[in-house]
Amino acid sequence: MAKDICTIAEQRNGELRKITYETISEARRLADRTGGTVTTILLGGPGIEAKAAGLGAYGADTVIVAEDDTLSKYTTDAYCQVIAALVKEKNPSILIMGASSEGKDLSSRLAAALDAGLAVDCTAFDLDDRQNLVATRPMYAGKVFAEVEFADGCLQMATSRPNVMSVAEPDESRSAAVEKAPVGLDAGGLKTELLEVMADTSGKADLTEAEIIVSGGRGMKDGENFRILEAMADVLGATVGASRSAVDAGWRPHGDQVGQTGKVVTPNLYIACGISGSIQHLAGMASSKVIVAINKDPDAPIFQKADYGIVGDLFDYVPVLTEEFKKIKSE
Repeated sequence: MAKDICTIAEQRNGELRKITYETISEARRLADRTGGTVTTILLGGPGIEAKAAGLGAYGADTVIVAEDDTLSKYTTDAYCQVIAALVKEKNPSILIMGASSEGKDLSSRLAAALDAGLAVDCTAFDLDDRQNLVATRPMYAGKVFAEVEFADGCLQMATSRPNVMSVAEPDESRSAAVEKAPVGLDAGGLKTELLEVMADTSGKADLTEAEIIVSGGRGMKDGENFRILEAMADVLGATVGASRSAVDAGWRPHGDQVGQTGKVVTPNLYIACGISGSIQHLAGMASSKVIVAINKDPDAPIFQKADYGIVGDLFDYVPVLTEEFKKIKSE
């Protein structure tokens, strides 16, 4: 029996986020094995429908669009109401969404509304011999990986860690059928109101979507010293992150924190400067594809996870590396 898969698209200010393409691509790979279809649900303000048809190139068979002024900005109450109703109507076997900050907030509420089992922050998906979802997720700060299996007959729901699932090469010959869904919100169920959005105006990618991250820790000594990391990030097109100790010291905003109580990141390159490598921090970046560590302490735990390490003063090495990166990029 074919099993259909549903994904939840994520947009910000009318622009689709990378996690949308990752979840659709992964759903397509699974659906090709189950013989089912891929349906993507896209919510947003007026005009968001224009983004729908292009999702077919990544594997969506159908895109259901719900447009309304109330949905322009994400709120848990409104999004959960609309999505839960659409999922119940379409009745997929599997539901996949991103484990972004928005997805983490929405998925738990949605799972409760749908009475579904939920595997969170997954790094791999597979199918068992009954074509039920098998989700792999890290536990205990990444020390072990659990394989979560789902029982027959229930909605199998999971969130995917950003920047882990590969995005399929777009097939422009494929197109998705676009369906408009009526938005019938129960005003009594909307218990929150979005008053203000404090947006990042740096123009840099969000940490969870960044391909290169340059992070600083207690070894930076002061918030002003992060300027040398900003300089390196400008050359590399990277985003600057920070350890919990740097954030707690007031050197960087909480939105820059990488770690178990901050953001979990999976960039292609992670450069850790003056970061000792506490368990809390490693839990947030250990799955980075390549890790470079710069630290004066040769016994710092970060070196156990690093692919490349420099034992030395970051204030000596970071400026030199920045200049070398400039030379390489100019060639």
